Amino acid sequence: MTGNGRLVLAGAPIGQAGDVSPRLREVLGSADVVAAEDTRRLRRLATELGVEITGRVVSYYDANEAGRARELLEMLKEGRTVVVITDAGMPGVSDPGYRLTSLAVEEGVKVTALPGPSAVTTALAVSGLASDRFCFEGFPPRKQGERARRLASLAEEERTMVFFEAPHRLHDSLEAMAEAFGPDRRAAVCRELTKTYEEVRRGGLAELAEWAAPGVKGEITVVVAGYVAAAGELDVDDLVAEVDRRVAEGEQRKAAIVDVAKRAGLPKRELYDAVHRRSDTP
Repeated sequence: MTGNGRLVLAGAPIGQAGDVSPRLREVLGSADVVAAEDTRRLRRLATELGVEITGRVVSYYDANEAGRARELLEMLKEGRTVVVITDAGMPGVSDPGYRLTSLAVEEGVKVTALPGPSAVTTALAVSGLASDRFCFEGFPPRKQGERARRLASLAEEERTMVFFEAPHRLHDSLEAMAEAFGPDRRAAVCRELTKTYEEVRRGGLAELAEWAAPGVKGEITVVVAGYVAAAGELDVDDLVAEVDRRVAEGEQRKAAIVDVAKRAGLPKRELYDAVHRRSDTP
């Protein structure tokens, strides 16, 4: 272990200052160094929280991340506590933080985190889409060709997918997703999560692209349902077996049928009939 320094990755509120934890208040007030994506926003947050930052405040954003990470590493090796905080959410998740964390781990510096709000999991929770398995894909490429190739590679991704997107590129991205995943693939566009004008739009990708065409404002997170095989490709016997397994574990048969059919993209009546045919078979 190098020195006694400690790197703290601090989750920041994505909309409401009241969502911060007591530990974040404590650490902001006691840290030797606070590295902030936007120092002015940090000062405003501290004022709202009634916290006095006594340590050194430095900027740490995309443009200076590579160089500043080395400086912060030296401070950690000297035994200081360094807190990294971004404008919203968790450092390192489509925000500065990964480079410094990687360097600190290589040098044997202690790295910890203060869990906090995340647009990724918040959007997933309110989307209404399957949340038992998901992947985070960050921002789609800006260039049309690169974006099309990236999305095409995800066309058969079975997990629910979460993307970030800039409001002025949302319409184009939704159109590209409709092209790659199919116009009726279910999705949710989550705008301004936890803020005053929070809005969640759910529907097929083509429908959502049409809604976004006039323009959308705010912080955007897009959640897209994973791929399921067409009904004709499904092995209904496997789905019946899944229902039987869940019933054996204590789940109500009707609830199991509804959920398994929904996940498979199969009409629940078709699965209901298959389950009951199996039950009636001697």
